Amino acid sequence: MRRLLTYLVRYRGRYAIGCFCLLATATLAMAVPYLLKRAIDEVAHGGGLRGVSFYAGLIVGIALIQGVVRTFSRALIFNVGRDVEYDLRNDLFRHLECLPLAFYQQQQTGDLMSRLVNDVTAVRMLLGPGVLNLVNTPLYYVYGVAIMLSLDPRLTVAALLPYPLLLLVVKHFSRKLMEYTMRVQEGLAELSSRVQENLSGIHVVRAYAAEERQTAAFAAINERFKQQSMELARIRGQLFPVMRTASSLGTLVLLWYGGGEVIDGRLSLGDLVAFIGYLNLLAWPTMAMGWMLSILQRGRAAMHRLDHIFTTEPAIADAPDASPLPVVRGHIELRDVEFAYRTAGNGHPILQRLSIDLAPGQMLALVGRTGSGKSTIAALLPRLYDVVAGQILLDGRDVRTLPLAQLRRSIGFVPQDPFLFSTTVRANIAFGVDSPGETAIHRAATIAGLSQDIDDFPRGYDTVVGERGITLSGGQKQRLTLARALLPEPPILVLDDALSSVDTRTERAILTALEQEMGGRTRVVIAHRISTIQHADIIAVVDDGHIVELGDHAALLAHDGIYAEMLRQQRLEEELAEL
Repeated sequence: MRRLLTYLVRYRGRYAIGCFCLLATATLAMAVPYLLKRAIDEVAHGGGLRGVSFYAGLIVGIALIQGVVRTFSRALIFNVGRDVEYDLRNDLFRHLECLPLAFYQQQQTGDLMSRLVNDVTAVRMLLGPGVLNLVNTPLYYVYGVAIMLSLDPRLTVAALLPYPLLLLVVKHFSRKLMEYTMRVQEGLAELSSRVQENLSGIHVVRAYAAEERQTAAFAAINERFKQQSMELARIRGQLFPVMRTASSLGTLVLLWYGGGEVIDGRLSLGDLVAFIGYLNLLAWPTMAMGWMLSILQRGRAAMHRLDHIFTTEPAIADAPDASPLPVVRGHIELRDVEFAYRTAGNGHPILQRLSIDLAPGQMLALVGRTGSGKSTIAALLPRLYDVVAGQILLDGRDVRTLPLAQLRRSIGFVPQDPFLFSTTVRANIAFGVDSPGETAIHRAATIAGLSQDIDDFPRGYDTVVGERGITLSGGQKQRLTLARALLPEPPILVLDDALSSVDTRTERAILTALEQEMGGRTRVVIAHRISTIQHADIIAVVDDGHIVELGDHAALLAHDGIYAEMLRQQRLEEELAEL
């Protein structure tokens, strides 16, 4: 909850004005029962219509002014809650954008979405209506009880005798509300995650005819969520009648005891009516106390879940002394690099003492068996992860001493799993550039071997590809992702098995185009088809986290090791495929 103080301080001026308006509203509200008392006493003492009309006019005027001030106070405080919601959601999204990939490997997307939407809304309710009632309820009690005591202390004590019950109710329900609110919010996150996973993987669900099974699994989660919500509703349902009963008992005691006082002449009728008026003014704050408690516990639970994200520090960030390179030439060097994923759990390094020196403009090809560590090397270059030991140097500088923005803009990274946004082909290609020209977009698509496909699309470059590019084939997705990486014309290009879904001939054509258009740029290519990377300057064979063979195509063939065996096996597979 301390984090919220930052936002409260930011809007302290508007909160202060809003609270002043609440004070004015309470003052005006407290004047009405007193004026009513004066009017009734005026009648009781033989006063005429003129006196009564005077008090009636005052009451009407005060009610009108009170309505304006009350509206203004709520607009101020409620809008502060919405502004905090806006700021908090922006800050949370900005923080999520900075968190490492390892964080997302341990979190469900639906859960994060639930926190970003539902939990932030709960915090808004806490800082809007919650703060208003937190200020308003004590204010009404202090004001009302003080005036009631000034009129008749004994009657005040009698009328408020049932109210200590409220303390017991608050204590009893507070812990339960917090516990069940947390359960409901976590259940909603689980529900969101299940929906998100099934909708994103709907093609897998249908491919395995698993619709009924997934529907049953969702129904089970939904049933659990319903039971949690019903239990929370039952607790809230028990809370409000108790609060209302406490208020009603106070009115009953007042009529019984105060009526006797009026009959005995120790209390005027006007005083009794004023007491009833003040007790009615306390009725809503009394009932609102339960609602306020519910909002408070829901907001606390939501902020507790949000704090879990905010307290997760970005594992990869700019060093305090980071300074940019004047010009990025593209000289990459790996010195005794070691790396292990934290989620591996066995402590076994994925990469062990890797050393490679790639001059500017050269092409490095990484080959090896699945799971050997090739993709990990590719991910280390733009610092999607940081090395555990050793160094990765760019133009002689450790990449950890460079600003992340410069490093990542210098590397066109095409991941193994292509990701496309649910927008147009043009917008997907231009994702990494602020205002690209149409010629540059077409050129990137041409180099990526996609221009002919785009011409065949219904609306060309304005064709919407659907969520994650669902309307495109695997090869089209990969080539579109490649075009996105080529558009900024980075000095370094990293292709992580980026053409595995295209045929051999298309792959060769694309790599030839890359050689012609980006021959002066440093390239790191991961490929399974050795026939397409034979022209690479350096070929590294990676096996179980080690570089077991290093050299060009001819040297590795002469060595007759793993590389030569992989080439013979692939040629045999191609010959068999042609039969």
